[in-house]
Amino acid sequence: MAKTKILFITHEMSPFLELSKISEITRQLPHAMQEKGFEIRILMPRFGNINERRNRLHEVIRLSGMNIVVDNNDNPLIIKVASLPAARMQVYFLDNEEYFQRKKVFRDEHGKGFADNNERSLFFCKGALETVKKLGWSPDVVHCHGWFTAMVPAYLKTVYQDDPTFKDSKVFFSLYNEEFGNDSLGSKYAEMAAQSDIDASKLKDYGSGSYVDIYKGALSFTDVAVKADADINPEILSYIQENNIRTFEPSSDEDYEAFSELYDEFVNEEVSA
Repeated sequence: MAKTKILFITHEMSPFLELSKISEITRQLPHAMQEKGFEIRILMPRFGNINERRNRLHEVIRLSGMNIVVDNNDNPLIIKVASLPAARMQVYFLDNEEYFQRKKVFRDEHGKGFADNNERSLFFCKGALETVKKLGWSPDVVHCHGWFTAMVPAYLKTVYQDDPTFKDSKVFFSLYNEEFGNDSLGSKYAEMAAQSDIDASKLKDYGSGSYVDIYKGALSFTDVAVKADADINPEILSYIQENNIRTFEPSSDEDYEAFSELYDEFVNEEVSA
C-alpha cells in the first residue's frame, strides 16, 4: 500500500523562524508523522530574517522560474530547500525579492502591519500549490498552519479542485490564537484572490479581511478544523458550530497517535469509496 502523503503549509517552523507555538508544532508534527510511515512535504516562505548560510538553503533550479499573478501583476517565484538532518526532512522555501526580502516578517519597525500583507499571503498560498504541482507529488492531506495560509483552502476547493494533483486532497486548517489586533488584510484580500481565479461570491466569508474573517473564510473550505490552541476566538468557534465543520481536538500537541489515525481515516475513506 502506498504511503499516505501529507503536505504541511506554514509561515513559520523551528529552527528557521520562531514567532509562536506554530513553529514548534510544524517542526514536531511532520517529523512524528514521518516516523509513523507517512510521506511528508513542508512549504514555508523564505522571509528575510531567515539566515540562508546558517540554515544551508540552496535554490532548486528545476522548481524556480515560475511567475505567480497577484493583483494582475506577475511576480517571480524562487524555490529554495534546506534539510533537517536529525529528522531526515526537507523544507521548501518560497522566495520573492519584493515580498519577502525584509528583515521584519509581518510588521514594520513601528509595529504596524505591512500594507501588502494581503498580496504577500496570496503570493505564498498560490505559489505553494504551484510548487507542489511542479514537484509532481499529490498530497492526500493538505494541512495549513497560520493566518498567512488562509487562502490555500479556497484555492484547493475552487481553482485546483479538478487538478489531478489535488482533486482528492482533504484540507485541514489548524486554529491558533494569533489575532493581529487592528491590522487587517482588507476586503481587497478576497477581491484579489477572485481576479480571474474564483467566483467572488464564494469568498464572501473572508469579509473585511480581519483576523476573524479570514479564519472564517478558510474554514468555509476546510474538511477538518484542528484546535491547536486553548483560547480560540469565540466567534470563530461559533462559526464552526453553525456550519457543522468537523473539529479535531488532540489531547495535547504531542498526541501523534490521534493525528495519525485522523490522517489515515480520510485516505482510507477515499480507498473504500
